[in-house]
Amino acid sequence: MRRKFDLTFTALQIPLDLFALLAAAGGAYSLRFSETLRDIRPILTEIPFRDYMATAVLFSFVWILFFAIAGLYSTTPRRAWPELGRIFLAGTAGAMMLIATVFFQREFETSRFIVIAVWLFSIAFVWFERLIVRVIRHALLRAGIGHKLVVIIGRGRAAEQLTALYKQHPIFGYTVTRHFNGWNASVRKDLERLIRKGKVDECLLADPDMPKKDALELIHFAESHHITFKYLADLFAAAFSNIEVSADGGVPIIKVRRTPLEGWGRIFKRLFDILVSFALLIILSPLLLVIALLIKLTSEGPVFFSRLPGGNKVMRIGENGKPFHYFKFRTMKKDAHKYHLDPEFMKTYGSHREGPLMKIKDDPRVTNLGRFLRSWSLDELPELFLVLKGDMSLVGPRPHLPEEVSLYKPEQRRVLDIKPGITGMAQISGRADLDFDDEVSLDAWYIENWSPAKDLYILLKTPFVVLQRKGAY
Repeated sequence: MRRKFDLTFTALQIPLDLFALLAAAGGAYSLRFSETLRDIRPILTEIPFRDYMATAVLFSFVWILFFAIAGLYSTTPRRAWPELGRIFLAGTAGAMMLIATVFFQREFETSRFIVIAVWLFSIAFVWFERLIVRVIRHALLRAGIGHKLVVIIGRGRAAEQLTALYKQHPIFGYTVTRHFNGWNASVRKDLERLIRKGKVDECLLADPDMPKKDALELIHFAESHHITFKYLADLFAAAFSNIEVSADGGVPIIKVRRTPLEGWGRIFKRLFDILVSFALLIILSPLLLVIALLIKLTSEGPVFFSRLPGGNKVMRIGENGKPFHYFKFRTMKKDAHKYHLDPEFMKTYGSHREGPLMKIKDDPRVTNLGRFLRSWSLDELPELFLVLKGDMSLVGPRPHLPEEVSLYKPEQRRVLDIKPGITGMAQISGRADLDFDDEVSLDAWYIENWSPAKDLYILLKTPFVVLQRKGAY
């Protein structure tokens, strides 16, 4: 059912995109030859509408070809913002083709406005058309139409979370038929009965610790019954998904790439950090001055949290485990840091989540102004200076204290592969509400799958998450 559902929407994309492109061409023509623009810029050469639309049909198919090259007709749904980026790039490529044609035909005076209008309209119209399709598709999924029927096998928190996630969020397009704790002969018979009734499309192994013998038997079972098999990779397995294969003297060698942030990726990210942080510091400078003044007027102590009670610099652990001098707006009472990891203090107030990080809800050390700054993440704005300096990045794992990092498990140190960031996957996925293991998993996925588009998506989503004030302490 779900395969037909996805294929139907994929097949509809081409005619709908074609319709949107022709509407964009028609809109550009109507705008250029409207009475208002005629008065502003007279028409030197009339273009018959029939001839114009015949050319538009031809170029619309060229546009569709660029859309296909950009991967806009994949059966796997994409998020809205990355899709907009692909539409922009493909639409721009199509416009360049149109400009080249206009150049060789030497129709500069009659075509320049229409070319620009067609370019902008094509992006806007296709984007709007796809938003409508997205809304319809999501409405159908919420109604349970087009769902894949999945059986989850495995015990533990991950399996329970997936089961609850698919039940609470039908927009993901999965209905959990059954959840089995393990794999044995009894489960095999139950699964065969469900398959005969047509109630299984996929089998998802959500237990990375399942014995290899049982896991292989489950894979063979899925293959023999022609159902899709998926599995939940653990953190160690995820580290080996990004590999390069080379051959030295005919001997194949596999290199595990820590992150795509190498070579030009690293150069691009650094240039992006410099330009954006510099621009934001200029734009936000009045706000920074106001916050600094309010901190000084409302509580005793320095404006910035940059030194410990003994006078030592506040340090955070950065890329490759190297410490750097960290600072942000002070949100706590003077000398509050002496309570950090204090056994008596922890016994009284405790920590609200598992892991090496100390996170206290309703922390008594925080000032009233500091509570406001934290809830809106305004205390972290000075980190833009650290981005400009090069100790941090706009997007990445959060920087942690040396004593916290010393408690990391070996696999959790993966988050130190890149520069820490002001925002990141964890910040847009739950902020302080996340357990540390979940935070590490999200950051590890980001490190493994970094791209400029992901950075842009995270940066654009961050303000909306901050406005919701979810998981802020």
